[in-house]
Amino acid sequence: MKGFFILGLCAGPIIFAQKKPQDSLNVKEIESVNFTRRLPVSKDIINVEKDLGDRNLGQDLPILLKNQTSVLSTSDAGNGVGYTGFRIRGVGGSSINVMLNGVPYNDSESQGTYFVDVPDLASSASNIIIQRGVGTSSNGVSAFGASVNVLTKDPSEKFYLKSDASFGSFNTQKYAAEIGSGKFLNNKLSLFARYSKIHSDGYVDRAFSDLDSYQFTALYEAKKTKLRFLTFGGKEKTYQAWNGIDRETWLTNPKFNISGAIYDPTFSKIIGFYNNETDNYKQNHYQLLWEQILNKNWNLETTFHYTKGQGYYDNYKQDAKFSTYNLPNIFVNNTEVANTDFTRKKWLNNDFYGAVSTLYGKFNNLDVNFGVVANQYFGRHFGNVSGVQFPEINAFEYYRNTSLKNEISGFAKALVKVNNFEFFGDLQVRNIGYSTKIIQQGDDEGVNLDKNWLFFNPKFGINYKIIGGKLFFSYAHAHREPNRDDLFSNPETQAEKLHDFEAGLEKKLGNASLTANVYFMNYENQLVYNGQINNVGEFIRVNSGKSYRAGIEIATIIPLSRKFLLAGNATFSQNKNKNFISENNLQNLGTTSISLSPDIISNLSLQYSPIQNFNLKIQSQYVGKQYLDNTENKLYQLKDYVVADFLANYQLKINRNDFTFKLLVNNLFNKKYVNNGFVYDGPYYFSQSGTIVSIGVSWKFFK
Repeated sequence: MKGFFILGLCAGPIIFAQKKPQDSLNVKEIESVNFTRRLPVSKDIINVEKDLGDRNLGQDLPILLKNQTSVLSTSDAGNGVGYTGFRIRGVGGSSINVMLNGVPYNDSESQGTYFVDVPDLASSASNIIIQRGVGTSSNGVSAFGASVNVLTKDPSEKFYLKSDASFGSFNTQKYAAEIGSGKFLNNKLSLFARYSKIHSDGYVDRAFSDLDSYQFTALYEAKKTKLRFLTFGGKEKTYQAWNGIDRETWLTNPKFNISGAIYDPTFSKIIGFYNNETDNYKQNHYQLLWEQILNKNWNLETTFHYTKGQGYYDNYKQDAKFSTYNLPNIFVNNTEVANTDFTRKKWLNNDFYGAVSTLYGKFNNLDVNFGVVANQYFGRHFGNVSGVQFPEINAFEYYRNTSLKNEISGFAKALVKVNNFEFFGDLQVRNIGYSTKIIQQGDDEGVNLDKNWLFFNPKFGINYKIIGGKLFFSYAHAHREPNRDDLFSNPETQAEKLHDFEAGLEKKLGNASLTANVYFMNYENQLVYNGQINNVGEFIRVNSGKSYRAGIEIATIIPLSRKFLLAGNATFSQNKNKNFISENNLQNLGTTSISLSPDIISNLSLQYSPIQNFNLKIQSQYVGKQYLDNTENKLYQLKDYVVADFLANYQLKINRNDFTFKLLVNNLFNKKYVNNGFVYDGPYYFSQSGTIVSIGVSWKFFK
């Protein structure tokens, strides 16, 4: 009952996308969004500018989405800037299929989504489509928690200039400039460009972030042809905060950061910190989207894409053996030295490229899609080490390995209307090959592997039209290959299998709306977090045998009057392993809760608009208890919590100038809480900040 009580007290997302106009989309995107609305799946369609604009003051996309249905967002630095992530229905980011304009964004090897590499992505986006569960066939890895497709903006038809500036707690600053050329060259060509710079000192000690991002889009439109060229990306430098802190330290000094610590010779006392314990990475995306109308019933979309990523993380290794880095011992004053202090850089240099082509057919009562996807990833992993006391040891390469991943997949989808029914079918075949090869062995990096998977993923569903809405049911069978870290820790890691059953209601009641759905996700060999992390803060996963996630999701919007709007959502779920085998003692623990999967997530929001163009909003989120591992040990339980935010937004129009003033207060009541962590020699936490205040102003000039 506590969850129902909290639902009435806390505040959360407003899903305006169901009722606001889609003026940020072009005609083709509107058709795509409308097609998605018709699908018998659980989904949210978010208009970024209208639904997220009032809180877009420098925090990363997972934090902006934190109040969406079944979403829980986390931040390593504690204040939502830098390394952030989200879980949907308790499923982590490496099982959430993220796409940018339909192009896979998940890293091919880790399958993770590193939004720090594309900072301020929300400012370039028009709409975000979240499909919970398996959803429909898409162009990236199989979705086992949700798929998230970020659609970037098209250039405006008219010339404009825009700038954004914001300032906040922990010296967080964001500056951005944007320009749209409007149409020229006989109204066939238009351009868009944006540049953003974000800095934050972070809530956690030294957990600073320096982030740069850009986007450039050129759009050419003829009668039956549309070509879009996009290039976007970012550069990040963040001080590492992925090691967390033990519970005792969190209680007394939650901002403490062990990363970069330098100890005295006895390792009993910290005497300083390495000032460059940082992650450094650049990522550049290039996309060419070609849309061709073939006739009144058929059109073809083809996307060619290339992503270049390169960077390293730097850290201090104290009193390490020369042999660890393939170096011989040295002699100093005729005395052999076997250990010394090093700084090391672990590099990743990768290329990801491919093509996605989809043929769309539209008839009176039938919509069909046929798609083909071909992608290749080539990664180079290597490490350099330098001696601190011995400058003659400089950038010595001590390991190197390479990775190659190929995927060819195809799908066919159909949506057939028969009276009040719509029948949906979706067939997908994925063929994946992944191999890694050690060139130079060192520091236990790399492994020799050659794996292949062939998956068949069928899906079907039914809509039944009712007055003001619909009822739906869907079933999806999905498979998903393990990632690089899974295979490195255990080369025999099994691919996951999932049977996903969804049933729901979408209903409008005058100006109010209600969506509700139940789901049962039945897994075989689900890869769940085992409660531990590796040396770069990634959660280690293990096959859990048989397991399931089942729940009810409810969302509603209720206009209370012309000035007050109430909206909210809630998820009540059970997330269980069956006959879970403990890794420590191989004991069968029976049915246990899946790690980092709360049973309740609920949100409610109240907006007050006293005058035109002036909005005040309070919203918060309740998250139920969760466990750091799969043993249900009370010592590793994270307590439930409620966190509230306050937002204010005022828009002033003067001639052709729009000024928007924003205030955002995260964690309004300074709640001390934890929503992420792991197990080492006890519970370890990632500290989340208390109250964060941000103010911002946007200016836009229209021609």
